[in-house]
Amino acid sequence: MADPRFVHLRLHSEFSVVDGIVRVDEAVERARADAMPALGLTDLANVFGMIKFYRAARSTGVKPIVGCDVWIGNAKDTEKPSRLLLLCQSRTGYLRLSELLSRAYRFNQHRGRAEIDPAWLDAASTEGLIGLSGGPFGDIGQALFNDNEEQARRHARYWCEAFPSRFYLEVQRTGDPRVDALARRTLKFASREGLPAVATHPVQFMRREDFRAHEARVCIAQGYVLGDSRRPKAFTPQQYFKTQEEMATLFARAPGLLANSVRIAKRW
Repeated sequence: MADPRFVHLRLHSEFSVVDGIVRVDEAVERARADAMPALGLTDLANVFGMIKFYRAARSTGVKPIVGCDVWIGNAKDTEKPSRLLLLCQSRTGYLRLSELLSRAYRFNQHRGRAEIDPAWLDAASTEGLIGLSGGPFGDIGQALFNDNEEQARRHARYWCEAFPSRFYLEVQRTGDPRVDALARRTLKFASREGLPAVATHPVQFMRREDFRAHEARVCIAQGYVLGDSRRPKAFTPQQYFKTQEEMATLFARAPGLLANSVRIAKRW
């Protein structure tokens, strides 16, 4: 069997009620069929699907990577939180993640979002966790969107200290022109700052043709109707479960980013 080229580390399942329609069993089977040795489940602000995912993955020989796409509070503007992807690399990491989510739900909710205060995160409290920057929704990505490289540098320093040797910049290509442009900026930033980067693909649905059904789910969550031309459109038809071959084509000029996804999967 050829060595794996890519592992999906970012996936929102049906347990991400507001923006995911992926069925856990189907995702695991797709990973197995594509000879993907591992798969990450990273639902938005919850780990409700963990047991179902863990059992399905183990039963098919796919290594389960448990994680979460978490909200990070913004004290300067509470209406503009950011996101961070947390992956468990050990039982300790899972317990840390559980503690952080429980604390956020109990003590730090804003407009229904359970937000992790960045002050809660340091080298001790993140033991066993790998941090990924959140791509276009992370504070580094947002700073780069705004051409504020100094702010991006400050955020990067903070996260590197909170996740010593366990922090990566996410690079995504989803077909959204702004996200694709951010990928180029992120790579340049990573090179200048000497930071590791990894290719991730935000999986929200299984097949390209599921996009409209996914958009209907998002509309229900946001209170819009599907035909409303004014509704915000944060997703693209490309956010389906891509194969390793498709990801290799998408990142043909940066194979090292794909290799890093496999390296991260091995850190569990």
